[in-house]
Amino acid sequence: MFFKRKPKNRRLGREYVLDVKLRSSQVRAARMRLISLGAAALFGTVFGLYLVWRIGEWTLNRLVYENKAFAIQVIDLQTDGVLAIEELRRWSGVRTGENLLALDLGRVKRDLELIPMIQSVSVERILPRTLRIGVTEREPIAQVNVPRPHPGGTIDLVPYQLDTEGYVIPPLDPHARASSNQSPEELPVISGVDPNKLQAGRRVDGPQIQAALKLILAFDHSPMAGLVDLKRIEASVPEVLLVTTDQGSEITFGVMDIDQQMRRWREIHDTGQKMGKALSFLDLAVSNNIPARWLEASALPPSTPKLAKPLRNKKKHV
Repeated sequence: MFFKRKPKNRRLGREYVLDVKLRSSQVRAARMRLISLGAAALFGTVFGLYLVWRIGEWTLNRLVYENKAFAIQVIDLQTDGVLAIEELRRWSGVRTGENLLALDLGRVKRDLELIPMIQSVSVERILPRTLRIGVTEREPIAQVNVPRPHPGGTIDLVPYQLDTEGYVIPPLDPHARASSNQSPEELPVISGVDPNKLQAGRRVDGPQIQAALKLILAFDHSPMAGLVDLKRIEASVPEVLLVTTDQGSEITFGVMDIDQQMRRWREIHDTGQKMGKALSFLDLAVSNNIPARWLEASALPPSTPKLAKPLRNKKKHV
């Protein structure tokens, strides 16, 4: 009897368990409400931003990109060379009536600079209805004759041109010139060039070709400019350039110190003039002595030196 257990209050235990379960369900419900509210707020924010973006885009299109007040009416196209304005307009892909602000200026610049004859392009919007395009053309200073075989067995020489940096300019269609009657300029011919290295719009990096181009530039500013004209430069022999003038004289240059060799050529030329002689052969690549062969001046054909190039006048079309 003394060890008889007292009855427990089972009702009190059940109330405690139910209270714990009730509070857990309330916490879960509160968390779900918070998650739902957060998701709704996030969705509302995203939808609101999307709605603002769409309204802004619509407004921008209506007021700017589709606004006829910014339709291109004038294409101010200028170039400093021989290319025809209409060809440049066609290559640019721009037409009057297009929206000036919607036009991709980078695309216009890129398309024009892909033309091998063009060195650089500037494109500018002049509000409200004018597009200005400025073109700087490559100026050729030399020519390379590339053989092109025909099915009949004949071979034609196709003239490719090189600018001062050695970029290759393919033959230009007469219709692409400003005047169809304008003939290409007669340029010094560089021979000994691998035709496989000549790719339109690409730069020829061969050391002999670059040396030949430097020689042509040096000649145009040398004391010999205006006295004779360069006709051909043989660039196949390493370290030397074999030059033929319009009178048939053969001059050998080293690839180094070309300016100094030009001055020596002038001194020897003047000495021969005083003696009534003309150079048939001269080797300027030798530093310690100067091998030369002379002819009577009357035995050589008269020189027809190239005239100085006139300054380019920019052509403009509005």
